[in-house]
Amino acid sequence: MWKLVNGKLIHTIDETRIKYKTRVSKLLLNELNEMAKEHNTHVSYLLENGFENILKEESIFFDKKKRPKDRVEFRTTCNKEILDQLRAFAKNNQLNLNDVIEASISYIDTQHVKNANYRYRIER
Repeated sequence: MWKLVNGKLIHTIDETRIKYKTRVSKLLLNELNEMAKEHNTHVSYLLENGFENILKEESIFFDKKKRPKDRVEFRTTCNKEILDQLRAFAKNNQLNLNDVIEASISYIDTQHVKNANYRYRIER
């Protein structure tokens, strides 16, 4: 992100985003990568959109017996407040964060996902 200070552009880090590590299905991750290419965005923005949409639900149903067996480690970034809300949502629904992350993929609305160039925005 860039900030305009006294007529000069200064490169800064977006303090609202944090890094996190999780384990998600390799198959779902491949689908997210394809979706990101198709919609000119990043996987982290897709996931964040899914998080925002799943948080609007009261509760979710997740069959723990059907957890994917192909989970791989995945590192990305997300808005800190949204991730904190997602963790609380997972705890309230007695689920692991990984389960909620995978469930949120079906809640992604590609019409309202941030563009890949969002990270290069200029704030005043």
